[in-house]
Amino acid sequence: MKKILLHIILVLFCASLHANIKVAADSAYAIENYNIAIENYKQLLENGKHADVYYNLGNSYYKMGDIARAILNYERALTLKPWDDDIQHNLELARNKTIDKIVPQSEMFFVTWIKNLIASLTMDVWATISIVTFIITLILLLLYLLSNKLVIRKISFFTSIFTLILCASSIIFSWMQFNRSKNRSEAIVINSAVDVKSTPNLTGTDVFVIHSGTKVEIVDDTMTEWKEVRLQDGKIGWLRTNDIEKI
Repeated sequence: MKKILLHIILVLFCASLHANIKVAADSAYAIENYNIAIENYKQLLENGKHADVYYNLGNSYYKMGDIARAILNYERALTLKPWDDDIQHNLELARNKTIDKIVPQSEMFFVTWIKNLIASLTMDVWATISIVTFIITLILLLLYLLSNKLVIRKISFFTSIFTLILCASSIIFSWMQFNRSKNRSEAIVINSAVDVKSTPNLTGTDVFVIHSGTKVEIVDDTMTEWKEVRLQDGKIGWLRTNDIEKI
């Protein structure tokens, strides 16, 4: 009993502390003391990832003129709330302030559509959809087996096929989102101007230059001080690890 009471007290204390830090961060942001707001929002994130906190942190960096870290935190918020219009809007505003305007490689329209569909919801939401559609499928199959009316049997049978396909798709999408979050390979350039090298060495040839706020994909993460990255237009080169920060 004492352990349970201590656990409850500890949970309440942590919740109260979290709330106080949140109030302090929001208050600092309201009076345009963005440095204090940033420190408080970072402290909140030490106890777990929260889309709203990442979003507010991104706003604070945006107000400070640090567009790269604003984009970084908007991207992190979007991984937790991909359907949030405010996050998407502010991310687009920040991207418009970056120097590099990279045109992604062309791909078949349906591939882009499927990727956007998968990214529109989180792993947990896709998993929930799969569970719900599986239950609906079972109910429809029971109706098909137990009903004496031909119309109900036909409707329940064909609808169950549709819900079963939706269930299977949701499971696959949830698995793909899980792998994406587990093996996150995207990063944001945080330094103002970076020379991308042909080899992982300072003496390597400069292939091209990219600027802060640009999103890259890490294709080789095996080295400590260097990462091989690919841009959305297909260009590949090596960057120093401290030039980028993973989403």
